[in-house]
Amino acid sequence: MQQKWQRWNISSRKWLWIIVVVGVLAALPVVYDRLQTEKSSKTVEFVFDYRDLVEVASYRANPQDYISEQLDRLKDAGVQSMAIYESTLEDYRKARRLMMWGAADIANLTDTIIPVNENYTYVLFTNPDYYQALAPVIKEAFGNLEITSKEWSFRGQQGLIIETPIEDATLKPLQPDPFTLEMLHDKGFTIVPRLVDSLTYNKATVEKLLDRYEELGVKRILFEGESVKGFNDDADTASITDFANLLKERGIGIAAIENIKKQQKGFNKLAYLLDYNVTRLYSLSEGDSALDPKVISDRFALATKDRNIRMIYLNTIPSRNTAKAQITDTLDNLVTSLSDPGGAVEQIKDNGFKLGQATAFEVVDSSYQRYFKLVAVVGAVSLVALLISYFIPWLTIPAWVLGLLGSVGLLVLKPELFEQALALAAAISAPTLAVVLAIRKVNEMGPPLRSNNLTYKAMSPQRRFTHSLVLYLKTSLISLSAVPFVIALLNNITYSLVLDQFRGVSLLHMAPIGLVALYVLLYRGEFVFNKTGKLLRTPITLAWVIAAAVLGVVGMYYLSRTGNSGNVTPLEMAFRTFLENTVGVRPRNKEFLLAHPLLILGAFLAFRYRSAAFIMIIAVIGQLSMVDTFAHIHSPVLISLVRGLLGLGLGLIIGVIAVIVWQIAEGCWKRWSPLLKR
Repeated sequence: MQQKWQRWNISSRKWLWIIVVVGVLAALPVVYDRLQTEKSSKTVEFVFDYRDLVEVASYRANPQDYISEQLDRLKDAGVQSMAIYESTLEDYRKARRLMMWGAADIANLTDTIIPVNENYTYVLFTNPDYYQALAPVIKEAFGNLEITSKEWSFRGQQGLIIETPIEDATLKPLQPDPFTLEMLHDKGFTIVPRLVDSLTYNKATVEKLLDRYEELGVKRILFEGESVKGFNDDADTASITDFANLLKERGIGIAAIENIKKQQKGFNKLAYLLDYNVTRLYSLSEGDSALDPKVISDRFALATKDRNIRMIYLNTIPSRNTAKAQITDTLDNLVTSLSDPGGAVEQIKDNGFKLGQATAFEVVDSSYQRYFKLVAVVGAVSLVALLISYFIPWLTIPAWVLGLLGSVGLLVLKPELFEQALALAAAISAPTLAVVLAIRKVNEMGPPLRSNNLTYKAMSPQRRFTHSLVLYLKTSLISLSAVPFVIALLNNITYSLVLDQFRGVSLLHMAPIGLVALYVLLYRGEFVFNKTGKLLRTPITLAWVIAAAVLGVVGMYYLSRTGNSGNVTPLEMAFRTFLENTVGVRPRNKEFLLAHPLLILGAFLAFRYRSAAFIMIIAVIGQLSMVDTFAHIHSPVLISLVRGLLGLGLGLIIGVIAVIVWQIAEGCWKRWSPLLKR
């Protein structure tokens, strides 16, 4: 009975392979929908931080002339939008709209005694137009906070007394400077407001503000601070829902900042309520704005092409330059990075994008997609069951049945966990299974465990080479079979916008290596328990400890290179840039320089030298890396496909060269080694 059960499980493999193929075919229409979604947004918007420009201008002899001049330069360079914050009294002061003093300062100014029980803020407007426009704004804002404001004048200038200390008054957010908004609009800039959530949500105030933004053609807003507008009051007043309705009525979306340390509170909820009218934004920090213009322009081009970034945010900062004995900034550097030949604007246009107001992706979700996804789920479960079958054959059918039942349960209870878990399982299974099958093929055609020189005949180098190339292509195809499953299971706009992330990247980078190593060590043929026992009884020596330490360091370094925050050296970064500029899409170094050539060379050697199969443990890195490329859902599918195919092509060339070099070296050794023994 046990033998029958074993035979049933092993014979079920061919049916599982058929189901996997059907699942891959079913996932392809979902992949097509994803491609259509990614094609729906091709507009890139450059946004400059206007507050930074005002800060820089405050160190110039003629601030207003400097601002006007730089705005024209930025406009000509390709910057279409200006980020405008909710103002404060300090912002109005820097813009020369008003002057302000605390109680002690005003006493000195007016040559009076400082009041004993009054610690107010004194505001004086620099001309009557500013008073007419800004005084009502200030009164309304502080009135909403139950802080009294009253009229005041000094030496013929009109002003206000705000009954709160100046330290408190300068913290309160006010409506943006209307003169600045009008000036920027007249110069042809789009406004990108930055809103804060520091005060109690006031629907009337927010509605009035958004009405003004709608008049100015605002289509997207950003948030400043750790939460979105309305988050702090949402539990009591459902203010995020109300804010979302106001935005939807005016056709205004939001922007998600890339690589932000922690997503702003309430952002995901607001994005959902806005039907994901969201674009991704890359922010160039003040420090990075001083980098070489070529480096900056390459960053911008790469962000838009490789990471679906549609808004690029520019910052600058004034700094003391003792060498020049003056205050400098990075505006010239930014303009150069955008407008020079081969700069960011030219590269972005060459990549098929245009400049303008960024638009959100129009999600393509065909009516049949859910049915194809269900078939893909069965295919992915079958792929996982196939992997299990080559390690523990008698678990093949139970693993498939339990996988389907578990998928149904997770799909009902926790659909997000289900899609991520199954996508991760499929991503691990395909490259592992591909290399395991390659090892089995090598075992089958290569030298037996105990070779008999009378019966075993080694293959010719030409035949070994041909089989190695065929095995390379077959292994890569099996590995790539996971890609449609990963795309279909994670085909959700939240992953493209990085509002949700595919977790388990570290496991994806380690599990196939460990499983292939286990197979090479213990499964070279049927699983033998005495091998395990012998391994467990082996004494631990100092050499083992040193080897384990070295492997641990290598493993930590390998993991440090994975994910979006992987560490790279300046030399490698320069090499990456060279590849990007030369072939358009940068293949992964570890694929075409290391793992793919090792797969070809390892197979070539293993067809003659049985122990060479250990090379496959390293070669699996290239296979899992190809799958991992597509697990970066924020990267366009076509870019990931080109990156993988380039890696395979270049890896093939380097692998062929490696085989030729080996053959030459081996021939030289055979010819000269007898001479060395004399």
